[in-house]
Amino acid sequence: MKFSALLTTLLMACAATGAQATEKVLRYAFRVAETGFDPVQVTDKYSKDAIANIFDAPLEYELGTRPFKLRPATLAEMPEVSADFKTLTFRVKPGIYFSDDPAFGGRKRELVAQDYVYSIKRHYDPRWKSGNLYLLENAKILGLSELRKELMAAKKPFDYDREVEGLKALDRYTFQIKLGVPDPRFINNFADAGTFGAVAREVVEFYGDRIMEHPVGTNAFRLAEWRRSSRIVLERNPNFRDMRYAEVPPPGADARLKAEVAALQGKKLPLVDRVQIDIIEENQPRWLSFVSGEFDVIEEVPADFAGEAMPKGQLAPNLAKRGMHMQRYPRVDVSVSYFNMEDPVVGGYTPEKIALRRAINLAVDLDKEINLVRRGQAIKSQGPIPPIAFGGSPDFKTEMSDFDPARSKALLDLYSYVDKDGDGWRDLPDGQPLVLEYATSPDAQNRQLTEQWQKNMAAIGIRIKFKIAQWPEQLKASSAGKLQMWGVGWVGTTPDGDTFIAMGSNKSKGAANRARFDLPAYEALYDRQKALPDGPERQAVMQEAQRLLVAYAPYKFHVHRVWTDMAQPWVKGYSRNLFVRDIGKYVDIDTQALPQRR
Repeated sequence: MKFSALLTTLLMACAATGAQATEKVLRYAFRVAETGFDPVQVTDKYSKDAIANIFDAPLEYELGTRPFKLRPATLAEMPEVSADFKTLTFRVKPGIYFSDDPAFGGRKRELVAQDYVYSIKRHYDPRWKSGNLYLLENAKILGLSELRKELMAAKKPFDYDREVEGLKALDRYTFQIKLGVPDPRFINNFADAGTFGAVAREVVEFYGDRIMEHPVGTNAFRLAEWRRSSRIVLERNPNFRDMRYAEVPPPGADARLKAEVAALQGKKLPLVDRVQIDIIEENQPRWLSFVSGEFDVIEEVPADFAGEAMPKGQLAPNLAKRGMHMQRYPRVDVSVSYFNMEDPVVGGYTPEKIALRRAINLAVDLDKEINLVRRGQAIKSQGPIPPIAFGGSPDFKTEMSDFDPARSKALLDLYSYVDKDGDGWRDLPDGQPLVLEYATSPDAQNRQLTEQWQKNMAAIGIRIKFKIAQWPEQLKASSAGKLQMWGVGWVGTTPDGDTFIAMGSNKSKGAANRARFDLPAYEALYDRQKALPDGPERQAVMQEAQRLLVAYAPYKFHVHRVWTDMAQPWVKGYSRNLFVRDIGKYVDIDTQALPQRR
């Protein structure tokens, strides 16, 4: 009996060791720390990327199809959209379950229509301070904004049980949205699980203000470990539905990727058991961790290492010899510096304030920024909309990309921003010191960008100082309108330019519109383009809106980035789609090819 028990123990130990050895773990890093895991409260790219693996939006984008194509995620079929684009009807597929959690009291919890109704209503609840509410208010879901204002005026908590005309569950699996204005592209929002992922009411009520730490969703993974600003570990959700790999390779895919995609067909998702995301803000350790094999993929090869990683845009021979592969693609994004329009120094709509901002913009040397800081991994911005998004165009040209210190100095002189006290620095027209305060983070690339700002402003006689803090701190201060200037990136969640010109809409102040710009003429253009179908008329309206942003200059639009991702030879099926955040679901790891120490 003792021998039998010992043999059983040894066999179990060997089985456990074997299971551990074959566990598939996808490892990579974020360059910016996450802020949390609640779809209603987060607005940053990296938090959204993490929680999209946990939560399900009703729709998703196909991974390889181009042009980008929507498909059902948790729905039985694509939503029914009325001819006037005002009514959308969604039918949830039965048999989808949330991951297990104490909030459910030990019972298995099915996803139903009411979960999406509740999750959308949460954006209207002032308690959660949603940074994405503007996406819903722009479309004027009937009754919800009115309910929010009524309860805020009465100083009452948000009433989730109050039914409104514009958002209701018609039965257990069907919910309907009615809009006050036609919006042909409103449906696109529902492919963003980082904003519109389904959250169960029981979970929110169970965890309350700690909901940012306790994400519970229906997607392929669940949160297994979280060390704030250090490491996020996701593990396979045992309750995840039976979903099979059925993707196509993107246009231009090489023979390797085509073969890998073919080999993955029909396999049950997710393909890996765990996803481990480390937070490494500095470029050098993030790159070296990838090159040494500690990470399986690297999103956005740091510009500092572009020359050695991909000379002349081609994978370096030494990396190719090791079996690594790369994917280069233009981002649907824009890197900007914003001016707080409510700030007494740089804000305002009077001629002298507009002249100050335009003069500052003309003094920014984008060629040096692209070549010295970004190592050629970007193109100049003419306005907020990237050329590859609808509303953008490679032929669109404005003064936003101009570098003209002489014209900058002339504008400053004309509006009396001159040195009045003889200290060599320009002053405000009233004689007070002119000092810019630019918020930034302490990583290497931001240090290089601030060096460029220092040189550019010194060249036109303007003093600038820097407010250095970690990303989450700056984000909080920015949302409260407490930063004078800040350099940030804005990433599209759909292939449309609306989210970029929302950066000037008064409906999105403190969110997309971090500059807090508010101009009725601009708002009219923004509202007009939303109601138009895609076509030349809408394109023209969007370009007119961009020209107003350039003229009033609440932003300096710097660049649209070009990113290059790289993957190790043991990573199978890695293909980048800008609008698929839960990439861990579609990537496989060949454990036989892993380095021995892994």
